[in-house]
Amino acid sequence: MYGPDASALEVSVGLLLKRSGLTLAVAESCTGGLVSHRITDVPGSSEYFRGGVVAYADEVKAAIVHVRYGTLCQFGAVSELTAREMASGVREILSTEIGLSVTGVAGPGGGTAEKPVGLVYVALAAPDGSWVERHLWNGDRWENKARSADAALDLLHRYLIGSFS
Repeated sequence: MYGPDASALEVSVGLLLKRSGLTLAVAESCTGGLVSHRITDVPGSSEYFRGGVVAYADEVKAAIVHVRYGTLCQFGAVSELTAREMASGVREILSTEIGLSVTGVAGPGGGTAEKPVGLVYVALAAPDGSWVERHLWNGDRWENKARSADAALDLLHRYLIGSFS
C-alpha cells in the first residue's frame, strides 16, 4: 500500500480542511519539507494546501517567510517567537487562512546547553490567533524529524476540531 492509511493525521486534517473550506500553508526548517510531503501524500490535497517553504537558513526565514532579523538575533532560529513568525509569515505570503511552522534542532549535531538536540517548536497562525508548542525529543535525526512532523499535524488537527476555543 502506498500513501497514508485512513487513520493518519494527514488524512484527518485533510478531511477537516476540505469540510471547512480553509486553506493551509507550511513553513518548515528542521523537518525539511516532511510536513508538506505528508500533506501532499493525501489525494485531493490541492483543494486546501497552497504550498510550503523549506526555510532552513536564517536568511530564508527572514527574506521569504518574514521572520524579523531582530527575532533571529535575539532569540535564534529555534525559538517560540521564530516559530510564531514563520507560521504567520507563510500564512501571509501564500494568502491562506492557516499557517503552520516547525523549527528546531534535529541532530545529531547543532545542539547547545540552552537548545539541545531534539528541541522543536511548532506553531499555527490563523485569523483567530496563534499557538506555539515546545517539544523535546530524544531520538535520532529521523525520529526527531518524524515526531516534529507528527506534532505539527497534531497541532493543526486540534485547532481544526476546535480544541483551542
